[in-house]
Amino acid sequence: MQLHQLKPIHRFKKPKRIGRGGKRGTYSGRGIKGQKARSGRRLKPVIRDLIKRYPKLRGYKFKSFGERIAIVNIEILERAFKSGEKVSPEILLKKRLVRKIKGRIPKVKILGKGEARKSLIIENCLVSKTAKEKIEKAGGTIKL
Repeated sequence: MQLHQLKPIHRFKKPKRIGRGGKRGTYSGRGIKGQKARSGRRLKPVIRDLIKRYPKLRGYKFKSFGERIAIVNIEILERAFKSGEKVSPEILLKKRLVRKIKGRIPKVKILGKGEARKSLIIENCLVSKTAKEKIEKAGGTIKL
């Protein structure tokens, strides 16, 4: 016996044809009207509604969200640094007061929460008004 000589044991059963009259009545088990009652119907994908709800932003792959800035308060600088020391993003990174953002050294902004007693030299950092007043009052300097 060869493969081409094999025959199935059971008989081939035709699938039930729906929507063509007969004993099922006028609607043939399809309900009344509507998209699902029509022949050749196309149901829209459910995911399309979810996709349409997402907000759209301009630009290539929406990367123009602006730069992230690491925030450091004066009270943290008081604990971590001695009087007369330099404060810069690189030094803050070494002392683990700031993390890298997307593999880069971030821009740092110093805010005025806490009291400044030590005179610190601040370089390459953004400084708020209140922080600037407190640092200069304590005898520190700010270099951009």
